[in-house]
Amino acid sequence: MTTNRTAAPKSAPSARLLDGMSGIAPEAWDALANPPGQSFNPFVSHTFLAALEDSGSAIARTGWQPAHIVVEHAGQPIGAAPMYVKNHSYGEFVFDHGWAQAFERAGGEYYPKLQVTVPFTPATGPRLLTGGNAVARELLARAMMATAQKLQVSSLHITFAPQEEAEALTPLGFLQRHDQQFHWRNEGYGCFDDFLGVLSSMKRKNLRRERSQALAAGIEVEWLTGSDLTEAHWDAFFAFYMDTGSRKWGTPYLTREFFSLAGESMPDRVLLIMAKRNGRYIAGALNFIGSDTLYGRNWGALEHHPFLHFELCYYQAIDYAIQKRLAVVEAGAQGAHKLARGYLPVRTHSAHWIAHPGLRDAVARYLNEERRAVGEEIEAMAEHAPFKKEAPDGV
Repeated sequence: MTTNRTAAPKSAPSARLLDGMSGIAPEAWDALANPPGQSFNPFVSHTFLAALEDSGSAIARTGWQPAHIVVEHAGQPIGAAPMYVKNHSYGEFVFDHGWAQAFERAGGEYYPKLQVTVPFTPATGPRLLTGGNAVARELLARAMMATAQKLQVSSLHITFAPQEEAEALTPLGFLQRHDQQFHWRNEGYGCFDDFLGVLSSMKRKNLRRERSQALAAGIEVEWLTGSDLTEAHWDAFFAFYMDTGSRKWGTPYLTREFFSLAGESMPDRVLLIMAKRNGRYIAGALNFIGSDTLYGRNWGALEHHPFLHFELCYYQAIDYAIQKRLAVVEAGAQGAHKLARGYLPVRTHSAHWIAHPGLRDAVARYLNEERRAVGEEIEAMAEHAPFKKEAPDGV
């Protein structure tokens, strides 16, 4: 006798919002953000994002209300994203103030909006965290769009995403935006002099001169990571950060507690490069360490010395990357002056979903022109790279 059996209905995926990283177990988040066998990005780790919240740096009071989204299937997380409800556009490094002003002049309300990013961190990395599962990625993206509609926000922005991730959102109605940064690539150099050897003669002399002058006042440089990091180091660095940050953009974003939490919870992923003169720390640069990339994040100084900024942020980072066999140094946002120091222009990507049809059409036209301009600028800058020019064929 034949028995017909009807398969039990499979449960549909569901999405939920978290009001903080404490709403999900670190191992569950990290299995999606930094799965074994894939490149490790420190900024999307549970530890880093939790430090931003627990320190009071990225919270509702500062305009970064956590609304992290998790998609689950059969009780298991299959996708997640660091998402925030924003009532301003500060600390993002992908500037949409002009969009907000234009929409508000036309009678619309641009804020609140949803931002999928790592706060205060202009570094490319995964944003739709699925461990590489393309099906889960689309489910997650659709869940974010549904959330945006439910919350009646003006827009949803996914910034500093990998190219493949950003472009996969185009069929869902996201607009593509491009910008540029400057990254240094390790071509298998054995030491800093090997890197200097591939530069043109003039650029090589300039870099040697800058490095010499930067340390001419008896300045010593220390690399601090792991158990070498102490609260005294963070006290000194925070003073640099506050002084320089206050002069550059008003109110620095990170609290003093953030540095302690990061140093305590992920010490082996932190590199603090400190300059000391006459036994006193006078400047420093904070970096985070990925599996193949060194990410320059913050810099500050209490004394001005020629080229000290370049030495701590660019040349010491290159030295460290060569020694540790890291493939890339990402030195942060903007800065065409990095080109002469061996950092080449690289395109960055973001994706934007905009609810209002009129605003969407206007932004789409703007982005078409902006992408073209970014591409042309990258090509033009690459022509002025500091490396030796290859001789034409047959010469």
